[in-house]
This record gives sequence, C-alpha cells and structure tokens, in this order.
Amino acid sequence: MRLIAILILCLPCSLSMAAATPIDEALRAGGVVLLIRHATAPGTGDPPGFRLDDCATQRNLSAAGRAEAQAIGARLRGLGLKNAEVLTSQWCRCRETARLAFGEARDWPALNSFFQDPRDKDAQVQQVMVRIAKTRRGDRPLVLVTHQVVVTAVSGVYPQSGEVVVVAPAREGGVRVIGSLKPEAGN
Repeated sequence: MRLIAILILCLPCSLSMAAATPIDEALRAGGVVLLIRHATAPGTGDPPGFRLDDCATQRNLSAAGRAEAQAIGARLRGLGLKNAEVLTSQWCRCRETARLAFGEARDWPALNSFFQDPRDKDAQVQQVMVRIAKTRRGDRPLVLVTHQVVVTAVSGVYPQSGEVVVVAPAREGGVRVIGSLKPEAGN
C-alpha cells in the first residue's frame, strides 16, 4: 500500500520531466527560424483586382483563423519563445496572424505570396534563404509569417493554415527542418 502511494505521488513529477522535443531544444538553444503559414483564411488565392493596401479586397482570416492565430502565439510562448524578431508578408491575413500571435511585426516584401504571380519567386526565396543563413546558434528566434508557397519553397514542407515549420541553416546551404507544430484541434 505504501509503495502504491509513493508511486502515485511521484507520477506528476515524472510527467513533468518528459523528454524535450527537438523543437523545445532548438528554441532553448536559439538561432532558429519559425516559418508560419498564416492562420485560416477560407478560400484559395485572392479575388481578382485585390490590393495590398485594402484588406477588404483580399482573402482574410475567419473568426476561427483569428482564434487560431492567438493560439499559435500562446502555444509558442508556452514553449518558451520570447524576444523573437517577427517579420510578415504584407498581405492582411499574414499581418493579422502576426499581430494576434505576437503583438507586432515588421513588413518584409520577400515574404509576400507569389501564388498568383510567380515572376518574383526566385528573388524572394533567395532573400529569405540569405536571411536564414545569417542565423546563428544563440541568436534570438526569427519568426516569418507568410504563405504556403513561401514556406514550401524554402523548406519543402507543405504546411496547413497556422502550421509552424521550425528550421535552421544547414551546413551545406539551404535549411534543415527541425520539425513542425500543427494547429491544435478545435482551432
């Protein structure tokens, strides 16, 4: 009976000492980049004639997408993410995801979508890869809020809305995918 009581008392301790995941370890070590596909914005692409300076002309976050963006921020803070540099695409759905998740972000056109017009794809991807290559172990995390096409071009991962793909510069060039965090169910 005494042994059972000791085991029951120690069970919470053993659960809290679970092994760290590669993402946990990478966030603690620093020098990682989080590629985030904007939260849920129903549809595909943008309406004809959309303008970056007018959110009413774009495909925007749904109510579920706004809740998802807030959950992304809370989840990453829960994993210890703090003091990150946050850059975002100029599309309203990315800006709103960044604002709801992190409070603020700075626009970076290299993160803009090239889904409907791929003419600038190579130049944009090159800019993002150069920025990632400058990331060093111990640096504060870099968060890039962007679109599926950019995340896929940079990492090879086809993310769902609200998915976080964690990468680091690879020694031989390019990126090394550490892992990804999919949106939690119910968001």
